[in-house]
Parts: sequence; C-alpha cells; structure tokens
Amino acid sequence: MSKILVSGLINIETNVNVHKFPVEYSPIEYAFNCVDSSVSGVAYNVICALDFLGDTVMPSSLIGKDIYKDVIISALKKRKINTEYVKPMLSKTCTSVNLFDDSGVRKIFCDLKDIQEKIYPVNALEAAISECSGLVICNINFNDEIIKNARRYGKPVFCDVHVLSDIHDSYNARFMENADVLFLSDERISGRHEDFLLSIYNEYHNKVIVLGQGSSGAMILDGALRKICCVQSVHVRPVVNTCGAGDSLFSAFVHYYLQGLESLECLKYAVTFASYKIGESGGAEGFIDEKGLKKLYDGLEYKVFPVKDF
Repeated sequence: MSKILVSGLINIETNVNVHKFPVEYSPIEYAFNCVDSSVSGVAYNVICALDFLGDTVMPSSLIGKDIYKDVIISALKKRKINTEYVKPMLSKTCTSVNLFDDSGVRKIFCDLKDIQEKIYPVNALEAAISECSGLVICNINFNDEIIKNARRYGKPVFCDVHVLSDIHDSYNARFMENADVLFLSDERISGRHEDFLLSIYNEYHNKVIVLGQGSSGAMILDGALRKICCVQSVHVRPVVNTCGAGDSLFSAFVHYYLQGLESLECLKYAVTFASYKIGESGGAEGFIDEKGLKKLYDGLEYKVFPVKDF
C-alpha cells in the first residue's frame, strides 16, 4: 500500500433528499430521515476513500476555529489518520448543502468562507511530502505554493480540476500544468470530448488525463500509449446519491496507479469503486475495501471502446 499526501478542502456537508426537482416552495417541510450532516469536502472524501482501500494518508487542510474544528479532528482521529497538517486557520469552517433527488441527481451549494484568501506554506509540508509516494493536490487556492512547487519533489502529482470548459482557465492552469495525472468532469465541455482531452494534453503534457462522464463511464488519455479510450460504467447496486462519485473515481485511480497497474486497469477498478460508492448518501460514505472491490471486479465484464490514437 502507498503513503499519500492529500491536500485540499475539508468541510461540513448537509445532504437533503428533496425527492424530485424542481423543489416546490413551502414554508416548512418535515423531512424525516431525509437530512443528514457530516464531515466531507473533496479532500476528506479522497482521504476516506484511500484509507478504506488500505493506504496511509497524510491530510493537509485549513479548517475553522469554530465548533466544527473538534468535529473534523475527531472524525480523522477516529480513522486513525494523522491530523498534524490540518490547521485551524479560518474564522469559520467551510460548509456545503447538497440537495439530491430520488434518482441521485444533485445540486450543491458550497460556502468557502474566507479560505480562498489563505495560502498553506509549502515548507510546512516538506517533511510529510518526503515520506509520501504520491501527492494529491486539490484545486483549492490555499494549495497555490504547494502545486507550483510539487514537481521538484519527484513524486507523482494527482489533481482533479472538476468542472472545466477552457483549457486556459486562469484559476486551474497551475494545477493542469503541474499534474502528472489530471482528472476533470465532462459537465461543461462542448464539442467532442476526445478533442478536448487532446487539446489539454498538447498544452500541458500530462501523463494521464481522465474525463469523468457520469453514468456513461469515463474517458482516458494515456500519453505513453498515445491512445484515448472509454470505459463504460458498471452497475453494482442501486443509486442513492451521486455526490462524491467523481472523488471516489479519482481516489481509486490514484490507489491503483501508485501500485503500478496500467492506466486502463486503474480506470476499470475506479469506475467500479465509484459505482459502489453512490449506493449511499454522503460524499465520504459508501466505500468498499480493496478485497471487496477485487471480488466485484473479477465478477464483472467491462466494455472498453478505443476512441482515438494520436
């Protein structure tokens, strides 16, 4: 198993099952067993997923000095995860509210408070980085120094820029140009997906680029093989809430990539892990361990479609 630094957002998340969209107005609705709050955020989702798969995780994050500080630290310690680099430097902890319907479709409201005004100094993480075999650096602004210096440590760098429509996006460019493995979603892409991935590759020369395509599966560009392929999604249990699906896809890929598997095999494991995860509600819930995932993997047939050689 690997030791992995994960630097990014940890927040408090509230999930609300609204049953269907659009949500009709009423002054109050008694939604018994439909509202749940927990520790979440992209980094926390990835931390929990990697921990569940058996990796040792070193989290780095900025949290608030408010009542949620102890909740977050306690949640990490309960999983026996090191909290040395989780710093209470914000006045308030970031929060999110996720509305989701009975089919799993979701609408997220994310309140980042003042976190985008903070920078986590890279020199404070050098001891942790030296111990790790891979660096997961989330596209949050406090990672500015970390991502710009990441390549000098000689460790594989993994980034997920989530929703992207412009390969020259001024906010995400620093993450794209420094990532060995880059993830993103297809939600805002117009035109042919393979052409968009190829334009990213030609600009930033990432080793691997993965495009999450929701219920359709995922597309992968492997720079060494000079190939673009699609892996169709699999269905392993009923969908409850798709929140955190992309984070779980990303996490499982990181886990297997650091074990030395070929990129296409990593993605097949990842789509299976994500399919299982969305059978529960909550970004950091619904994971399966490596042994259980291998059993699912061995019992499934995967449809892989070559898209383009370049």
